[in-house]
Amino acid sequence: MAFLTFRGGVHPYDGKELSKEEPVKEFLPGKELVYPLSQHIGAPAQPVVKKGDRVLAGQKIAEMGGFVSAPIHATVSGIVKDLKKVRNNVGAMVDAIIVENDEQYETVEFQPAKSLEELSKEEIIARIKDGGVVGMGGAGFPTHVKLSPKEPDKIEYVLVNGAECEPYLTSDYRRMLEQPEWIIGGLKCMLKLFDHAKGCICIEDNKPDCIAKLTEMVKDEPRIEVCTLKTKYPQGAERCLIAAVSGREINSSMLPADAGCVVDNIDTVCAVYRAVMFGEPVMDRIVTITGDAVADPCNFKVRLGSSFAELLEAAGGLKQPAEKIISGGPMMGFAMFDYHVPVVKTSSAMLCMSKDEVSAQEPGACINCGRCVSACPARLIPSRLATYSEHGQEDLFVKYHGMECVECGCCSYTCPAKRPLTQSVRSMRKTVLANRKKPK
Repeated sequence: MAFLTFRGGVHPYDGKELSKEEPVKEFLPGKELVYPLSQHIGAPAQPVVKKGDRVLAGQKIAEMGGFVSAPIHATVSGIVKDLKKVRNNVGAMVDAIIVENDEQYETVEFQPAKSLEELSKEEIIARIKDGGVVGMGGAGFPTHVKLSPKEPDKIEYVLVNGAECEPYLTSDYRRMLEQPEWIIGGLKCMLKLFDHAKGCICIEDNKPDCIAKLTEMVKDEPRIEVCTLKTKYPQGAERCLIAAVSGREINSSMLPADAGCVVDNIDTVCAVYRAVMFGEPVMDRIVTITGDAVADPCNFKVRLGSSFAELLEAAGGLKQPAEKIISGGPMMGFAMFDYHVPVVKTSSAMLCMSKDEVSAQEPGACINCGRCVSACPARLIPSRLATYSEHGQEDLFVKYHGMECVECGCCSYTCPAKRPLTQSVRSMRKTVLANRKKPK
């Protein structure tokens, strides 16, 4: 049987066996929770509480800072201890609200919907906005903005990204097994916004149990189907997923809506369901703590603001020293130098590796083998783009479509010379974007 896929890609060791069979465990946080105000793309949220205020779980503590922004809610009851700058999981200093947990977990009263049928499109969007729902697969784009395209009648596909192609991550896998009704419910909420769209729950073929369960559950849903994808990285990347399922392609100057598509990942769709049907804001998510250095790799249901250090301790700590710690997965995650950072809306995993194999490799000269070209899902020439980056040749970098790179890491992974191709291209992309913002 031929499965849906895209051109290019690689097949790294997936490491999912470490945690995929571990059911989600409830994790209760410690005494202090930290809520960075930048948990999404766009303007940081603005505090609506002050030091000394008592807050309840589910209470809004920061409001939207602009059109492209999202509110933030407390996840425990307690006292606002401070408003100060903290370091986030990528090492940046950001403004944050610190709440001292009273361990009572008193919660505000939510306003559930009577039924989806009674909600208007405007009410659905408002509930998603008020709930602070953002892209929880890592991008963090505010979902109410994504679900409000200029021409909603032209949306033909609502794609639920259940590929989870990033190695080691198993949070979406556990969500599909344990709470599939939330996924279907969230997709129905989204489909109500688009009269001419069909819903596709997209899952790689290395998750046959998820495919079977969800296929059975949607067999009587005329607007929803399960699409089986070929297991290949980066099958879950937005452009790759759109190409595989719809056969359409987009570039860096386009949005998925320009190709008639809306794409959201599993956890985001579940958050939509909870916000629309139960009035619950984003207060928790599933986080995978894994890697060969972790004593007991686990999947936790975590309240936002919790500390990664506490999560690691709950997973048994380290059974051996970790040379590399990554927020997210090994292909597109970010290296961490400290465990004492908070879980935010886009935190999917922490990966602790006993060996830093990448740093141990000495880069060599390009041998012009073309493997990076074959692997690149954007159909670029990564070796050439990296050279332009290393020599500061911005014009040539742009001329040869360097801005189309999706920074998936396939080129670096497949390069026999071990050149840091992705890092070089990423660096030049940042330079080009910064120069474009400069006043002319």
